[in-house]
Amino acid sequence: MQDAAAVTTARHDSASQARLESVDIVRGFALMALFLVHMIESYELYWADPRSGPISDTVYLLFMGKSFSLLALCFGFSFFILMDRAARRGVDFTGRFAWRLAVLFAIGFGHAMIYRGDIIQLLALMGFVLLGFHRVRSNAVLIGVAALCFANPVLLVQLAAAMQGADWANQPPNQYVDPAMAVYLSGTFPEYLRANLWEGQLPKWWFMVESGRMTQILGLYLVGMVLGRIGFFGRLGDFAKARWIALAGAAASALGLHWLRDPFKAWFAAQRFGAEAERHLSYLLNSWFELAGTAMWLLVLLALFESPARALLRPLAGVGRTTLTLYILQSLVFVPVFYGFGLGMHDDWSQAVRLWVGLGAIAAQLVLAQLWLRHFRYGPVEWVWRALTYWRRDVPFKGAASG
Repeated sequence: MQDAAAVTTARHDSASQARLESVDIVRGFALMALFLVHMIESYELYWADPRSGPISDTVYLLFMGKSFSLLALCFGFSFFILMDRAARRGVDFTGRFAWRLAVLFAIGFGHAMIYRGDIIQLLALMGFVLLGFHRVRSNAVLIGVAALCFANPVLLVQLAAAMQGADWANQPPNQYVDPAMAVYLSGTFPEYLRANLWEGQLPKWWFMVESGRMTQILGLYLVGMVLGRIGFFGRLGDFAKARWIALAGAAASALGLHWLRDPFKAWFAAQRFGAEAERHLSYLLNSWFELAGTAMWLLVLLALFESPARALLRPLAGVGRTTLTLYILQSLVFVPVFYGFGLGMHDDWSQAVRLWVGLGAIAAQLVLAQLWLRHFRYGPVEWVWRALTYWRRDVPFKGAASG
């Protein structure tokens, strides 16, 4: 009996490690893809005078929106893991997780002073919604709510109203007003900090609201939570057939949207419903394309993880375990490279140079994460977050990270 129990425990531990490694790989890939997008867009300064080219078009097509969405899905899964582990110990983690989110928001606020495009604050704020949905026991209900979020009913209503000529739906977007961009291009460091404190943040938050991104994030959170509940990442083999079917559907959807959305938008524009109706439609089609692309990347990465290519993906796991630290470090290094208060290279480096520098920095981060985790259990920011979550200074820091 003891041998049987030991075997069962070993199998559970092995599945748990595989589950966490696969998610760490997805998270690490998402962070590196997001970083490459940031590099190509010169940490947002590209949008002051956007000039498309084959490099920017390809990077944006492959990764823009998808990388962020993968991080959101992993956040929902991590939420489930923390709540489930606490429940198995007989502990209600709700209050502690709320405090954990508050700490994360504070970390994001500090990072937003470095880079106004920070996503940590948004992920933290949206995380509070999960605390309510965690009490919904029906996975079918959660998937139904996620599907509704992905349909983006608010944008659908706005689109219909704009087509009918409603004034409120035909107002120009607030996100287009960006008084901070001039400061980012040529301002001093004190001016840069002052802009990041308030006026520079407004376009980002308006974009999240007006584009439907916040609704999409909630849907991804719920999907990640349900995947955790059904043991998806721990039993990838059991879902092999479903994963391949889903991959085929996601690929067909992504390719269909990629090839048809521009002709459809051109047809829609010819109906003369107005610029704002066209914008709402563009947001909807783009969000659906991003979701299809997100599903594709997730399922391709998991297929590779289940193949002999797993060894090639493993360096991404280290990045996935130090995501918070590396995300902030990226901004600390490259914002001063591109922005006016620093080297001002946003208009000096070509897209090719930004691509090669970005790829070199990705390689450096893969190595740095591996070296760090040989000696420490967590990234430094991850350790601070964990210590503040439990309000303890004796959280182990030194020592190799476990599986």
